[in-house]
Amino acid sequence: MTGKYVDHTPDVQRAVVVDPEVSAHASPKKTEAAIERKYDDSRLEEAVGLALALDLEIVGTLSVRVRKFNAATLFGQGRVDDVRKLCEETEANLVVVNGALTPIQQRNLEKEWGVKVIDRTGLILEIFGRRARTNEGKLQVELARLEYEKSRLVRTWTHLERQRATGTTGGPGETQIELDRRMIADKIKQLKSELEEVRRTRTLHRAARKKVPYPVVALVGYTNAGKSTLFNHLTRAEVLAKDMLFATLDTTLRTLKLPNGRSAIISDTVGFISDLPHELVAAFRATLEEVIEADLILHVRDMSNAEAEAQGQDVEQVLKVILPELDRTRMIEVWNKIDLIDEEMRDVLHTRAILHKGGTKPYMVSAITGEGIDALLQSIARKVDEEGTELDIVLKPSQGNLMAWVYQNGRVLDRFDHDDGRVQLHVKLSDQALGRYERMTAGEA
Repeated sequence: MTGKYVDHTPDVQRAVVVDPEVSAHASPKKTEAAIERKYDDSRLEEAVGLALALDLEIVGTLSVRVRKFNAATLFGQGRVDDVRKLCEETEANLVVVNGALTPIQQRNLEKEWGVKVIDRTGLILEIFGRRARTNEGKLQVELARLEYEKSRLVRTWTHLERQRATGTTGGPGETQIELDRRMIADKIKQLKSELEEVRRTRTLHRAARKKVPYPVVALVGYTNAGKSTLFNHLTRAEVLAKDMLFATLDTTLRTLKLPNGRSAIISDTVGFISDLPHELVAAFRATLEEVIEADLILHVRDMSNAEAEAQGQDVEQVLKVILPELDRTRMIEVWNKIDLIDEEMRDVLHTRAILHKGGTKPYMVSAITGEGIDALLQSIARKVDEEGTELDIVLKPSQGNLMAWVYQNGRVLDRFDHDDGRVQLHVKLSDQALGRYERMTAGEA
């Protein structure tokens, strides 16, 4: 027996990250007004963060201003040559383009640079594919990947132009590319059917939760804003929370104890990002339905980030897609990571919070130290209790279980204890809780 062994360790991908700064007049498509960012290099830094999330070794970065759109390669020939030289100097075997590439552009750039090329959408899909843990998450990622790849078969296969003969004559038949596209279309149809079943199951679970009148609180925010850390602090859970883009992907639900004694269900959803691929917005609609159905939405923002304003606008844009008629009164902005901000900036944020217009005023918190969390919980408790019916009820000494239920599922505004042991409560109950209370006390004198 020799000492040789087979090394199954995958080769390290040495990547160059290229960020195309496409001016508005250069793009052939009319898009929404670009969100202004404070620093020009912030997009490049974010792209590097995405690449690192895939364990790529970053050996070079380059920002490229695109003044005139090139349908063949996106960049002008001079910039194409610059990237090729950078790849040769750094011995890179992968180029990450922080923008959307057409299939033709992607194929042409691979020929020009002699390395594999992946665009922003493909990069995010790779991350999501690696991070998905639940069956639902895997289905959503696979659907998004197929939607993305179906127009890129030209670069995936080398045999696509072969024709399959039909009948006995051996004449022209269905080309291989047509067959593969049809197979992908069939697979997409199957995945959509499976996701529809997931959505139906989720709807049943949501209906079951509504029978137990717990309000639902959903966390949304830019990726790496600290949502999972805040989720862990509020619920004492142990959801993965790392300083990494898209550290968590699948929706997680836990019980949240509120200061007034009530309980709520809180959900931690996937983080948003600028230029989130449309394939993913559509594919993850089942997951984001937790946000759609939520009684209260917490928009968690990383206020230590220089691009906090731009990131907040990015989240708002995605919310407009999935919640076109969003009621701003259902949202609370949570200004997180204040432990990383100096006193001067804190004073500025405090003033901004006081002068905030529209919706509930923001709450400054630190999910790490716990600063501001109590005030946030008080606000959540008030918000979920705003709607409901006030009523007076009198409970006998033997109705201790019912009293505990009222404290757990309603808000006790006043209490009077009689000498004979009876307890008179002035409470506020949500519509669901009131219906449950009436069923529980039906037939009692």
